[in-house]
Amino acid sequence: MAHARVHSNLCVPEMSGTTLEAAMPMSPFPLRSQALALWLVGCAVLALPASAQTPSTTGQWSSVMTWPISATHTHLLPTGRVMFFGEFAQGGTAPRLWDPATNAVSSLPYAGYNIFCSGHSFLADGQLLVTGGHIESHVGLEDASLYDAFNNRWTRLPDMNDGRWYPTNITLANGDVLVISGETVASGAMNELPQRYLAATRTWRDMTSARLKVPYYPRMFLAPNGRLFLAGPQRLSRFLDTGGTGTWFTGPYSNYGTRSYGPAVILDGRVLLIGGGDPPTATVEQIDLNVSSPVWRYMAPMSTARRQHNATLLPDGTVLVTGGSRGSGFDNKTTPVFHAELYNPATNTWTRLASNTVYRGYHATALLLPDGRVLSAGGRNTNTVEVFSPPYLFKGAKPTVSSLPDTVAPRTTFTLSTPDAGRVTKVTLIALGSVTHSFDQNQRLVTLSFTRGSGVLTVNAPASNNVAPPGYYQLFIVNDAGVPSVGRMVRITAVP
Repeated sequence: MAHARVHSNLCVPEMSGTTLEAAMPMSPFPLRSQALALWLVGCAVLALPASAQTPSTTGQWSSVMTWPISATHTHLLPTGRVMFFGEFAQGGTAPRLWDPATNAVSSLPYAGYNIFCSGHSFLADGQLLVTGGHIESHVGLEDASLYDAFNNRWTRLPDMNDGRWYPTNITLANGDVLVISGETVASGAMNELPQRYLAATRTWRDMTSARLKVPYYPRMFLAPNGRLFLAGPQRLSRFLDTGGTGTWFTGPYSNYGTRSYGPAVILDGRVLLIGGGDPPTATVEQIDLNVSSPVWRYMAPMSTARRQHNATLLPDGTVLVTGGSRGSGFDNKTTPVFHAELYNPATNTWTRLASNTVYRGYHATALLLPDGRVLSAGGRNTNTVEVFSPPYLFKGAKPTVSSLPDTVAPRTTFTLSTPDAGRVTKVTLIALGSVTHSFDQNQRLVTLSFTRGSGVLTVNAPASNNVAPPGYYQLFIVNDAGVPSVGRMVRITAVP
């Protein structure tokens, strides 16, 4: 359906998010009254949908900003600041730090090697584990390091068994990390040996009985049953028992074909696969890992097919999709998708939101910020960034959290003080984002049950570390208008 943007002296139609530049030419002579009336009525009718698109319904994008390097790998640190590093040669320079509160960008220490195309996830103490890196395209490094945001320093770890270019990290229930896949010396030459990083000793355990050729940057998650779940991009899903040296189990097939460069997210034990493939698809599938025999089911599709897009979990339990291309090919810039979309799992519906300015395809990232906004950055040879304010930020004052514990153990309750207790409808935890190449290796959402008191909430912690692996999370409260608080950092501890 056509929309319209009303410009000075112009009424310009818009189709599928692309504004047509042609407009009715201005006549040097006065138009007859009837023709003028028809023109004005037509403009008014066309403009009605656009006039309804206020920030409270479609959100709002910031102006485009430029950073020194591309944000190809982007991480929300437990300090609330954003670490990012770039593509190709940029990965061999100092990473950068962005402060969302001041908009300042500064340099961080150099890791000592090129960390482009690495894997990454956060440990229980908030350190970022970075695995692999870049020698040249399809040739990976065996290096591994920790970045400590509190002390601003890198620590080199023992090398892995072989190079990894595009590996995935998955933090486990006890705080260890499983590292899987990544190319070694050539295109298609995958590192088939998963390795478990033992956090207590900072050493590696080879998972020798779990050798498997897995596509790079596999979409993997810790499931509620304690096993790892391989969701994609291939149709056949699998479970990995990480005990001992590892055991794979066959899982269900997804309904669609291969979903290359399509994101996946996990919220409350349910995994969503969103778009991807070539040609790209608009289809969406979900699997509920809380049940004993999970199966993939189609959910409502997006408004348009996408590939090379990002998906970001929001405090209210919705999923924001940004960027991507709707055309065939690896990174088709001629068919960009600029409008954002919001998925509501509770209603299985999508809402079309405001459009950004810059094509965000291959090498673009998206990250939830503590203030509820979403950073959208990067792209191939693209050093620009935009920040999206979702509609909930225009629906009234934010609820506030006066106090809460710094650490929370699973299977306990804790008290959260807030003057808005009577209006709180939801409490959520969202793990710190660590995203690259259309997949966030650390992001997950956990909804917490609670009871209200006078100025306080008594909140039930996650049931186990399978549900919430140890580490730092942003805790949000959401009021009855759907407005989230500022995220407060909480560390979930590991329990036996």
